[in-house]
Amino acid sequence: MKKVPILKKGCSKFWYFTVVFLLWFLLLYFFFNSGSKLDKKDDFLLKHHYDNFVDTDESSFGGVNRNSNEETGHVASDSIMDMDTKATGNPVDNFFTGGDWDKYLREASNAGKESKHENQIHLTENEARSINKVFGEGNREESGNARSTARENQVKKPFDHSLPREARRRRVKKPAREKRVKKQVDHSLPREEKVIEEVIEQPNKEDQIRRQTNSDSHPESCVGRYIYIHNLPSRFNGDLVRHCQSLNEWSNMCPYLSNFGFGPQLKNSERTLSNTGWYDTNQFMLEIIFHHKMKQYKCLTNDSSLASAIFVPYYSGLDVARYLWNADKKMKDYYSRHLVKWLRESPEWKRLWGSDHFMVAGRITWDFRRLTNNNNDWGNQLMILPESRNMTVLTIESSPWNNNDFAVPYPTYFHPSSDNEVFQWQNRMRRLKRQFLFSFAGGPRPDLPDSIRTDIIEQCQAAREKCLLLECITGSSNCYEPVNLMKMFQSSTFCLQPPGDSYTRRSTFDSILAGCIPVFFHPGSSYAQYLWHFPRDYTKYSVFIPANKIKDEKVSIERTLSRIPIQRVWAMREEVIKLIPGMVYADPSYGLETLKDAFDLTIDGVLERVEKIKMDIKAGKNFSEDIEEYTWKKILFGTEGKHEWDHFFDRSKMIMY
Repeated sequence: MKKVPILKKGCSKFWYFTVVFLLWFLLLYFFFNSGSKLDKKDDFLLKHHYDNFVDTDESSFGGVNRNSNEETGHVASDSIMDMDTKATGNPVDNFFTGGDWDKYLREASNAGKESKHENQIHLTENEARSINKVFGEGNREESGNARSTARENQVKKPFDHSLPREARRRRVKKPAREKRVKKQVDHSLPREEKVIEEVIEQPNKEDQIRRQTNSDSHPESCVGRYIYIHNLPSRFNGDLVRHCQSLNEWSNMCPYLSNFGFGPQLKNSERTLSNTGWYDTNQFMLEIIFHHKMKQYKCLTNDSSLASAIFVPYYSGLDVARYLWNADKKMKDYYSRHLVKWLRESPEWKRLWGSDHFMVAGRITWDFRRLTNNNNDWGNQLMILPESRNMTVLTIESSPWNNNDFAVPYPTYFHPSSDNEVFQWQNRMRRLKRQFLFSFAGGPRPDLPDSIRTDIIEQCQAAREKCLLLECITGSSNCYEPVNLMKMFQSSTFCLQPPGDSYTRRSTFDSILAGCIPVFFHPGSSYAQYLWHFPRDYTKYSVFIPANKIKDEKVSIERTLSRIPIQRVWAMREEVIKLIPGMVYADPSYGLETLKDAFDLTIDGVLERVEKIKMDIKAGKNFSEDIEEYTWKKILFGTEGKHEWDHFFDRSKMIMY
């Protein structure tokens, strides 16, 4: 019987290929499905880590908030605050050391055991630079939509989580300037005080190491410039900052202490400012700003015997402000007297009895020169204590009759982080078209009979379109809005700077920052003050109209300014614009390279003065009260003879305009 095949030859081949195809399909399906599950698990862990990491303020590393999307500083979350105490404070180091990252590494390692080694993706050099830029400069403020968007993209960009920790550390370069160790804080403190705890920390072991590193890395340039910082008990500085809510009876000062004391970042919605470096800086924050700048000074030393000068980081202005008005006035002198007692007992003091010591008092000198023992009188006695008279004291307004305090610029709103930021701003001020001849921002002083402010306001109103007036009256915040002030100064050729409650004004420095030529009415407002920062020839950068001529002789401000030749106006404006670098306190994290800011000029002045004192001591020369009486005159003109400005400095009258 003939056999009949069940399947024909062609059909047999069809089923053979069908079975093979199905087997390959099933293999590929299970392979890719299992791989995608692993990838999804890894992506979930990476996303979970990034969400946690980014939600904690990236810019809070090192204790300073620089988030460009926030107007005020916010508190780092507990996940960052509870990091391993071995963290260095450097964002890159913290990212690979301790805390949530170690936990994530363990989870990612377990999840990746099933993946194949040959499928690992290596971190490229560009990715390493990207990570370094995001986390290494996390506390640097960035403004503008483009920069903010780029920064967001960099944060969210995934990188190789499968690399060993050691390999990643080798590939990611550390920032040039490492951030400081985060100080552990008491979590029972209010939210704002936690931020402040990180803003100012006391010198610790890392500070000591950094000081030695700084001095060792500049052995030649630091000869004769070494500075030692006293490690004061925290009650003289850090504790004042931690309890920032008690620094002022009427307002909360805590936000102004953020960003190295620069305060909240300013928005540039009206394009009056530049995109970076602008903050709502309180005029009394110099002690905080200067201390941070000192910590980054390149010639710090841990060996006080090598130091040419010794810095005392006492926040005297923050201290006395608590008791100037209706608080416990018996406490006015408590901390200042305990400070000098502490200094007397230090070995550094006994070397020259404080002649090589210097400190910053971030208010006007009259807040520290109470001549009576009556606590109800204004101020404390810090600057008239015998120990303080041996030191060099830096204030925002000095006494014309005393030789131990020296005026330095008020903090302005601009704190650049590079020379280029300064150059760009200067060029912008040169190009501005100024539609007003002069302007004035301020209020009258009806309680001061000798004040010329009312006369100035009347003359400005009479000048109409030639004068721009921003009158500061009770209940109005116009004069406290930085953008309003800068816009006014930028539109004016001359800016009037009459005395107020004291001789000097912060407005002087804000107007110079805007390229506006200052007009002074009292030599104590500038000429006898900022001797390390302004030219001795005051006619180069300012106009002087004696106050008595305004009040008694009715001199017209408009007519006086209109008669100045245009060529001279241009020359004066250029001189003012050249002064801008020396009027600002640059960002201490970066600083300026070829330019000297207000801090640099101040340090030069301090070191020069301390060196002169040492030479005088060797020569057996001492200062006397008689010399102090004519300090302003001797410094300005090198003489104690009669001068046409004598009536301005009649000490018996103590006139405040």
